[in-house]
Amino acid sequence: MAAAGKCFLVTGPAGTGKTTLIVRVLETLRNSNPNLKVQGFYTREIREGTERIGFEVVTLDGRTGPLASNKISSAQSLRWPTVGRYRVDVASFESLALPELQVREDTDLFIIDEIGKMELYSSSFFPAVLKVLQSNIPLLASIPITKVGRDIPGVARMKNHPGARVFTLDANNRDAMREQIFSILADVLQKP
Repeated sequence: MAAAGKCFLVTGPAGTGKTTLIVRVLETLRNSNPNLKVQGFYTREIREGTERIGFEVVTLDGRTGPLASNKISSAQSLRWPTVGRYRVDVASFESLALPELQVREDTDLFIIDEIGKMELYSSSFFPAVLKVLQSNIPLLASIPITKVGRDIPGVARMKNHPGARVFTLDANNRDAMREQIFSILADVLQKP
């Protein structure tokens, strides 16, 4: 399993900037180390005007694909799992995200945004996340705070992992957390 201090989890209420923090930390790490080899993905909102209509997966090399939408209404999509008002396109998610989680010897860092309910509808996703943890390669990931106060089993397992450090984000500490996570990761990535 990942050594102590190599699994960094960012959590916080929806809209506090978890994805933005992860993307900015990644950009800063890449600027300070252009040869950094990073694998993974992040998710971002899809909007029509001011209305959020879904989410897409974005790989770190810029490829995109749908994760979930409230606008898709094909016969096939009616069988897709739902989270709130969104239908989750598990096949699209898996086609982009799973290859990004393949452990390679030359990888320096994994980014996973997010380990959440939509992503966990993929039966192959969490086993891939566990392989990343077992690889001892540093991991920066986001996890949700559930509204009911009860963790999703995969999320609880991540939070309770012996190598995990959880950073709780809110509107007041975003910048400080970004700097703190960057500094810790920069230090971890310099060690052999």
